[in-house]
Amino acid sequence: MFFCRPCVNLTAGVYNRFFTSSIVVITCLLFALPVCLSPLICSSSTYNKTYVFNAKTAKLISHHKVEINQNFPKEGWVEEDPKEIIQSVYECMERTCEKLQQLNIDISNIKGGTVRRPWFWDKETGEPLYNAIGGFFLLMLSIGVSFLQHKTGLPISTYFSAVKLRWLLDNVDEVRQAVMSERALFGTVDSWIIWCLTGGRNGGVHCTDVTNASRTMLFNIHTMDWDPELCRYFDIPMEILPKVRSSSEIYGLVVFVPFLFQCLGDQSAALVGQMCFGEGDAKNTYGTGCFLLRNTGTKPVMSDHGLLTTIAYKLGTDRPACYALEGSVAIAGAVVRWLKDNMGIVQSSSEIEKLAAAAGTSYGCYFVPAFSGLYAPYWEPSARGIICGLTQFTNRNHLAFAALEAVCFQTREILDAMNLDSGIPLTQLQVDGGMTSNRLLMQLQADILCMPVVRPTMSETTALGAAMAAGAAEGVDVWSLSPGHLPQVMCEKYEPQINCEGTSSSFTINQGSQTCGPGAKCSNPACGMNLQSAKIPQSRLSKSF
Repeated sequence: MFFCRPCVNLTAGVYNRFFTSSIVVITCLLFALPVCLSPLICSSSTYNKTYVFNAKTAKLISHHKVEINQNFPKEGWVEEDPKEIIQSVYECMERTCEKLQQLNIDISNIKGGTVRRPWFWDKETGEPLYNAIGGFFLLMLSIGVSFLQHKTGLPISTYFSAVKLRWLLDNVDEVRQAVMSERALFGTVDSWIIWCLTGGRNGGVHCTDVTNASRTMLFNIHTMDWDPELCRYFDIPMEILPKVRSSSEIYGLVVFVPFLFQCLGDQSAALVGQMCFGEGDAKNTYGTGCFLLRNTGTKPVMSDHGLLTTIAYKLGTDRPACYALEGSVAIAGAVVRWLKDNMGIVQSSSEIEKLAAAAGTSYGCYFVPAFSGLYAPYWEPSARGIICGLTQFTNRNHLAFAALEAVCFQTREILDAMNLDSGIPLTQLQVDGGMTSNRLLMQLQADILCMPVVRPTMSETTALGAAMAAGAAEGVDVWSLSPGHLPQVMCEKYEPQINCEGTSSSFTINQGSQTCGPGAKCSNPACGMNLQSAKIPQSRLSKSF
């Protein structure tokens, strides 16, 4: 069986996101050629995608994608077929090779790696024991033990694998019987893909990397291994878990093509792709959800403000692990899809920018898209979405604007919490992901954060990061991660267009127990503005979530 978690990556392999509603698998195919090409496959909750990069320039050479179907068996449940996922990976790899051959590129020396997402399968038959479970799978939890967060850096939540794994063991006979008869294997999606591509039941490699393991709630981020106490707490046998390896090493050889595999979680891959290797560097990925990570160096920083402490990456067997603070927002790009598919307000995702620009404001309409509860910093699974402030004047343009504002304000809450935890204010935010092509959204984000927002012109930095980590692995060595050899990527910068010195009407933003309001100092230390005198258009400010 498989679980969804926020993402994984393979160089010459795969990256996946499997604990949110989205699942991402990226297969990076690294070519040891004079031109140093690095291709990879990225699997999201709706697509598997293949990207091919030039390892010296980071230029995107080619890409291909295959759609993945999602099933919604019950309210709040999202499932995907593991067989369909692996077949789409095969198809992506085949189509990519065909396109490379059309470009007269020799694929005989491809090297690469993968990414993550969790589930169960039978090691004797090679068959999945249950569908992949997405991040919108909700359970009411009554457990809350402090030692869990200290060991894992994670709060108790169905967002992570252990709770879903426990549910499957309790509710699915096939899974329980396979575990009892020692036939079951468990892993995030990267583990499944690596196992299948390296031979499956005929000697397939059962492994994952530290970034994917750290999102299962069974992995100790201090000892860098599966934790016996955590496994006993959830009553999960350690024998079914994959071997944990670094994010940048060769895991095995693909049986039908000369690919080498390595793996990296998707948000970690985006951090690498944005080249956030310095302590304090941060990036925000705008996809189905939003994921803001900040590099905290080689020592974990435990959050007091609702964030996750996670492993950023471990780029080699002899390299130390680097940690990060992470804030996860469940709904970002998914709100646009909801407006399109459920409400019919827009006909295409690109249309929302035109509608919002036509309004120029939400005119007091506020949107909280808590479709599956609220993630960081609240971790409240029972929360539900709300649209308020409607009048007879409100139209679809205002709703479109309010939807974009909602994404920006959720990011603002995460960033405020991150500044409080780290004690060092962020001065600019690096961004990536599909939603960043929306220029109005990026400008709104810069205004609401009161800091510059920097967007690379090639927004697929998650895929790029997976390719970089794979290419830098010992034995591959087609990509150098030393500061002097990092690729130069063209970027766009969005500066705040508000005047923090003037006057304006009042507003409030909640930040845990701290509230910013008239006469109070903003909770974002990087901004430093006085909210009583800040000249900020009312349309740019939202009520508290």
